[in-house]
Amino acid sequence: MKSLIRTTLVVTLLMFAGTGIAHAQIKFGTVDMNRVFSEYYKTKDAQAKYADAEKAANDDLNSRVDVLKKSMQAISQLNSDLQKSGLAADTKDAMTKDRETKVAAARALDREITDFRSTKQKTLQDQFLRMRKDIVDDIMKTVNELVKAKGYDIVFDKSGLSAGAVPVVLFSRDDLDFSQDVITSLNKTAPAAK
Repeated sequence: MKSLIRTTLVVTLLMFAGTGIAHAQIKFGTVDMNRVFSEYYKTKDAQAKYADAEKAANDDLNSRVDVLKKSMQAISQLNSDLQKSGLAADTKDAMTKDRETKVAAARALDREITDFRSTKQKTLQDQFLRMRKDIVDDIMKTVNELVKAKGYDIVFDKSGLSAGAVPVVLFSRDDLDFSQDVITSLNKTAPAAK
């Protein structure tokens, strides 16, 4: 449905431009938003921060899993020891209570690991979406400033796909693309490389 609306809008605009109903010349432009997004310095910074946060979460998770593995090995050893014959009743009772305590702790740790994993995934995903939104907002602000400065009437994202996974812009001349201008404007505030 969205694709049909877009197509109808584009065809209508082109008809107006071609029939002379609109006496003014319509100025079209294109931007490769994927390229702009990937070449913006804040995207690279955000990706590095996300990778660090993901690594820290994975390290924390792995340490918890290691504790659980050691706990499971201790329980297994207690089970083996309890199978031995010749244990005194009071020793066997103490070992059984110790095993039950360790099993309860292991179950609690397993639940904690499951909760930690899902919470961290959601937290990381939310962090990524916030960073992406901030970056897209910066890009759109810069695109809009350049659109006004250059006098464009209509600008298309030439990297965008329709609902049918077909490029929205099937062809455009290279001189209509002002992606590099957007990238240059965005990156002029980049900190000096170390």
